[in-house]
Amino acid sequence: MTEPSYVALLAGIRAVALEAGALILRYYADGAESHLKADGSPVTQADQAAEALILPALALLLPGVPVVAEEAVAAGVLPEVGAGRFWLVDPLDGTKEFLNRNGEFTVNIALIKDGRPVLGVVLAPVPGDLYAGAEGLGAIVSRAGGADQPIAARPAPTAGWIAVGSRSHAEQAEDRYLAGFPVTTREARGSSLKFCLVAEGKADIYPRFGPTREWDTAAGHAVLAAAGGRVEAIGAGMLGYGKPGFLNPPFVARGRG
Repeated sequence: MTEPSYVALLAGIRAVALEAGALILRYYADGAESHLKADGSPVTQADQAAEALILPALALLLPGVPVVAEEAVAAGVLPEVGAGRFWLVDPLDGTKEFLNRNGEFTVNIALIKDGRPVLGVVLAPVPGDLYAGAEGLGAIVSRAGGADQPIAARPAPTAGWIAVGSRSHAEQAEDRYLAGFPVTTREARGSSLKFCLVAEGKADIYPRFGPTREWDTAAGHAVLAAAGGRVEAIGAGMLGYGKPGFLNPPFVARGRG
């Protein structure tokens, strides 16, 4: 059987993300019950329903490739990924934003190969913007179902940097880190939309010192890398994937240069 190309895989996961996003919006409109997981983070019926839709679809796209998905891991289902390829899925990144009804939540799907995210899709169901990127293909945004538009991270300006940070997880360590850069504007966004702002040249830097998991970052990382940017573990080179417990160290997402 012929292996799907990155073009075909991107088309497939875009379709899956859009279907999951439509399902999430039904819960968003009707209201979704939530409860706390063991780590104290919230989960809703929308998270669970979207993940249940995504997992079998990915199994059809790449049979036998393991899927590491947030809610499955929370339920104790942790596949062995070894050194091969695997998917990372956050069916509803930004559950707090979903519950706060500010629209800043996303569907994140990424494929990992050799420890790096080689392709990914980030869908923001509200307002319907879809970001996608893959190695060798570049990155695009489709706004509210419109035509694909190429995006690219911008070179670092000599002054007037725009920094983006979490809406729900502000950290003093991030303030101290940003003091070393010519930042004049600070913006807050929920979910993986922060990576996408850097990827489309609307921000220059996004540091994160608080705890994250690989499914939080992989899709946004893939889009940003395809747009010419980078994500680095602070002081340790490119942020890699397949780490013990799928835990990320502090990292910084940057544009070009």
